[in-house]
Amino acid sequence: MQIYLDYSATTPPRPEVITALQEVLTQQWGNPSSLHEWGQRSAMVVERARMQVASLINAPAESVIFTSGGTESDNLAIMGVAHRYRSPQHIIISSVEHSAIAQPVLWLEQQGWEVTRLPVDSWGRVNPVDLEAALQPNTVLVSIIYGQSEVGTLQPIETLGQIVRDSRRRGESDHGILFHTDAVQVAGRLPIDVQQLPVDLLSISSHKIYGIQGAGALYIRPGVELVPLLSGGGQELGLRSGTQAVPAIVGFGVAAELAETDMITETPRLIKLRDRLFEQLADFPKLEPTGSQLHRLPHHVSFCITNTSNYSQTPTGKTMVRQLNLAGIGISAGAACHSGKLSPSPILLAMGYSDSAALGGIRLTLGRDTTPADVDWTAMVIKQVLAFFREKPHVLPCRGGVG
Repeated sequence: MQIYLDYSATTPPRPEVITALQEVLTQQWGNPSSLHEWGQRSAMVVERARMQVASLINAPAESVIFTSGGTESDNLAIMGVAHRYRSPQHIIISSVEHSAIAQPVLWLEQQGWEVTRLPVDSWGRVNPVDLEAALQPNTVLVSIIYGQSEVGTLQPIETLGQIVRDSRRRGESDHGILFHTDAVQVAGRLPIDVQQLPVDLLSISSHKIYGIQGAGALYIRPGVELVPLLSGGGQELGLRSGTQAVPAIVGFGVAAELAETDMITETPRLIKLRDRLFEQLADFPKLEPTGSQLHRLPHHVSFCITNTSNYSQTPTGKTMVRQLNLAGIGISAGAACHSGKLSPSPILLAMGYSDSAALGGIRLTLGRDTTPADVDWTAMVIKQVLAFFREKPHVLPCRGGVG
């Protein structure tokens, strides 16, 4: 038996999603832009999916634009705003953004844009006072991640967004500041209501909520104008040209509808499992929890390995991933997009960790199939793996040994 604990990287498609995909591939495979019956059948299921995804965040259906995933949604938000201006302006992000935000902003900085990266405290939280102080007359966009994928910290998005909105109302910006949040890790796990949340742009992704890879969405508040990244046939209200990936989009819609229905029971269940895993490892001195314990994603557990002076070999996060994989357990060394690089986590560094500690970050994220027994077994295996590096026993635990 194996235990998958990397749900923040991707989730297995739900059976209902797979059933919907099979129907699309056999009956609604037409080009949604075509005017004949085959095309219109596809167009109809795309629009139904749009309504399902919009409902998950309480948005008007016409304000949801389908993309290929969270990365494209983030890039469309950042670059779609930036391309509105002929000369470089000012952008504010946090120092713990996902690379889908950090990298396009770095590119803009290299083109002459002014960038402010807000510091975070030791829990990974932005201080709203710092945001207010960073606003300038030429600020055009603020982008702060909602739920940090590596350490699980939830940002005070409502407060931060309100600061931006109030500044816009007071006319303190020459252009009117927009506020974007990457909510990829939050959607489907915590309620999101864009009618109440002071955001102008919000990114979500299908394969984080038990859809399939290849579909995402960007919520665009009515009245906000973006410059498209892709030119072509003018699909998605001209903001995302290219034939829509109908199967992935339909699966996204089904997954969003199910997530909205299940959240009321699934989120409390995940919180209990999350806290159980933290408790199981609380007495182990070499593991330091990372991220905020109070303001945290419901499914997210993360640690860094510290105080390894008495270890015969210092285990890194990447080493822990490999060792737990041998025991049949799938976890991540920080964010999945960085798991192939043996370099200190920029997120942990921004939170004040040393280079050596920032090499030892691990992330365990829970999902629909996770059980209390999975949590208990994983905690025991982690302790034994760390003991392996200290004491060098000959045998690591094997999941198959449990009846």
